[in-house]
Amino acid sequence: MKRYAITYVATLVAFGAIDAVWLGTVAGPLYKRTLGPVLLDQFRLAPAIVFYLLQIVGMMVFVVPRVPGAGDLGRVALFGALYGFFTYTTFDLTNYAVLRPWTLYLAVTDIAWGCVVSAAASVIGVWAARMVG
Repeated sequence: MKRYAITYVATLVAFGAIDAVWLGTVAGPLYKRTLGPVLLDQFRLAPAIVFYLLQIVGMMVFVVPRVPGAGDLGRVALFGALYGFFTYTTFDLTNYAVLRPWTLYLAVTDIAWGCVVSAAASVIGVWAARMVG
């Protein structure tokens, strides 16, 4: 139980920190340029927090158990990237299908990002648990 708690917290912190840099430097300006007038002036904090908490729960359910003993960080990265691919694809392709300003470029960029951030956060979380526990 302790190992899962450490993995969860480390993954959450890593995911949030990496995503904050991405949103502040690349995605924020891209969203603003692409979606402009449909964006809120300030994002809604509560749904963002719920997303982060649940995204990491999903990683704990679908990524961490795929690597017995969390021994192979390459395998953790692979399953983290796959999890990010499927979750971000659901969001992005749905938006691309129904929202006029959502572009294919935005969808592909965001899906790729979901793979990267999910793989990185998974590896950091599992590695941190290994180091502490």
